[in-house]
Amino acid sequence: MRDHVRILGYLNIAMGALGLIGALVIAIAFGGAAGIVRMAAPQEPDAMRVAVPIIGIVVTAIFVFLIAISLSGIVAGAGLLHFRPWARILTIVLSALNLLNVPLGAALGVYGLWVLLQAQTWRLFANPQSAACG
Repeated sequence: MRDHVRILGYLNIAMGALGLIGALVIAIAFGGAAGIVRMAAPQEPDAMRVAVPIIGIVVTAIFVFLIAISLSGIVAGAGLLHFRPWARILTIVLSALNLLNVPLGAALGVYGLWVLLQAQTWRLFANPQSAACG
């Protein structure tokens, strides 16, 4: 199971990095959309005053959510590589959330739950010094 925990750690780091890239792409794309709305509606200032802040709030919420989940995945993956007990718990929570992210996140979530809920894995995290060396 030691190898599965390490693989899961690397996969969480990779998925977190992809999430950070996705957050950046969304911020750029919707920032451009807000600019287009501003340019397209100079004759409708009331519509622009309503639309642009709504776009900004929605994009900011999505961006912050993606950043939080992605950074949590990277931190959890790094912790798994060092067999930290807190990383096991964090990754179980993230794996459950990943089940909603079809298809790649769901696959990672199922794999993560399978790896981390095994009795052998519990023993690895009970004694992290011996797990990291072996």
